[in-house]
Amino acid sequence: MGLAEALLDLQELTRRLRRDCPWDREQTARTIVPHTVEEAYEVADAALAGDDAALHDELGDLLFQTVFLALLLEERGQGDLESVVRSVHEKLVRRHPHVFGDAEARTAARVRERWEGIKAEQEGREGIFHHVPETLPALLLARKVQRRAAAAGYDWDDVFGPLAKLDEELAELRAAIARAGEPAPETEPHPEVEHEVGDVLFTMVNVARRLNVDPELALRRAAARFVERVERAARLASERGEDWSRLALAAQDAYYDEAKEELG
Repeated sequence: MGLAEALLDLQELTRRLRRDCPWDREQTARTIVPHTVEEAYEVADAALAGDDAALHDELGDLLFQTVFLALLLEERGQGDLESVVRSVHEKLVRRHPHVFGDAEARTAARVRERWEGIKAEQEGREGIFHHVPETLPALLLARKVQRRAAAAGYDWDDVFGPLAKLDEELAELRAAIARAGEPAPETEPHPEVEHEVGDVLFTMVNVARRLNVDPELALRRAAARFVERVERAARLASERGEDWSRLALAAQDAYYDEAKEELG
């Protein structure tokens, strides 16, 4: 079976599900998109884990989401899968004149610069922060608006700029905490402290951006490492007859450091 036939079979399957399955009949773009986002993250997890079998499977799930959403467009008379494919094909050709035309772009940075210029000049994207989806996870939203600002020339010369800014923001956060105090558990944060925490996080995203680090994926990996190390620390304590959750913080830290050394 060729690629074209496989895609047509998937499209026909999607049409039948939409027609014959009670659940699929009830779906709208609003109800489907959360599943689409979930599938995208599962693709990312499989790719980062280097699990090719899982990546193969998850890519299929994500492709089905695309076909289903294209069918919803077709039902509203706003396009179909063919027009979606042709549109992205045309857009990629237009945005790569260094491949399909006479323009030159010898570095990845120059490609991104031209990409932003083409969107503004040829596609009518107005304003600095055009087409920034508010539904992005906060870390990716922050990176996207920072990239938009950088494309307009508002950026540090190197990573030491945002690093210095991070030190400044941390000092402001410490000062805010000194004035407001630490809140009791499960109570609202002090507005000034919340403001300063946001500034610290936003600036840290800028540091990550300058280092070509995806902040969302980096934080997810850090969280996964933390879970693995804490679980291992608890097992180490249990193997030695101790209840990790009842230990003093210093003892917990000792087990955590041991787990960290063991796991790498």
